[in-house]
Amino acid sequence: MEKTYLEKIEESAAFLRSKVSDLPEIAIILGTGLGDLINYIDNKEAIEYKDIPNFPVSTVEGHSGRLIFGELGGKRVMAMQGRFHYYEGYDMKQVTFPVRVMQNLKIKKLFVSNAAGGMNKEFRVGDVMVITDHINLFPENPLRGKNFEKLGPRFPAMTEAYSAKMIALADKIGTQKGMRLMHGVYVGTSGPTFETPAEYEFFRIIGGDAVGMSTVPEVIVANHAGIEVFGVSVITDLGGKDIKEVPTHEEVQKAALKAQPNMTSLITEMLRQL
Repeated sequence: MEKTYLEKIEESAAFLRSKVSDLPEIAIILGTGLGDLINYIDNKEAIEYKDIPNFPVSTVEGHSGRLIFGELGGKRVMAMQGRFHYYEGYDMKQVTFPVRVMQNLKIKKLFVSNAAGGMNKEFRVGDVMVITDHINLFPENPLRGKNFEKLGPRFPAMTEAYSAKMIALADKIGTQKGMRLMHGVYVGTSGPTFETPAEYEFFRIIGGDAVGMSTVPEVIVANHAGIEVFGVSVITDLGGKDIKEVPTHEEVQKAALKAQPNMTSLITEMLRQL
């Protein structure tokens, strides 16, 4: 008999509980080119996704597939090195499955990062943008279908999808460190194509500052689960009618690498001060 969704979550969480003695309350999802943070985690224990029952496996270049447990900024953390994307062919339940496992493991705070294309005219390539809100343009919502009350309410509020308290902390640290921290609205699309110039203009007109192919599904599920979220984008390319450069995955990774020191410094210090 096929296992139910809730049974799969429970089985994956039980497996991790059996492997990791001191489970954290903080999780981090590392996006494109942002895997460097892993090097700063002390007392690491790594578990391959392929060894975790029911876990999907990442297929994208630049995304490893491991869960890392350890210490960062003096706090116990669980970091996802490699995430799952809708454009890889996973359904939304698979894309967000790790967040459900985090919920079962009693994670309280989730840091998410990604690479994004910027359409805000103030942005420069390599900027770090604190996500203040998002616009969901994915063709499917991860909460579509039967709602399980034990996971969260049928109609969760998304009024403060990204924690105002954590944003304020990031701003304080950014000021202390003399960092150029931008703020903005992240537009989530299915991908895998980069946007047309007209799409970039459209996203800007509807209130977007940056666009990417991830993050929104995980953030919706985290909010449904009552997990506090902090999100950050690295602006890896710029788009619009007046931009002639053609973005490539390699350039995106290069720009993400350039922003890594700032990202690492910001997130480590935020953990320290939480």
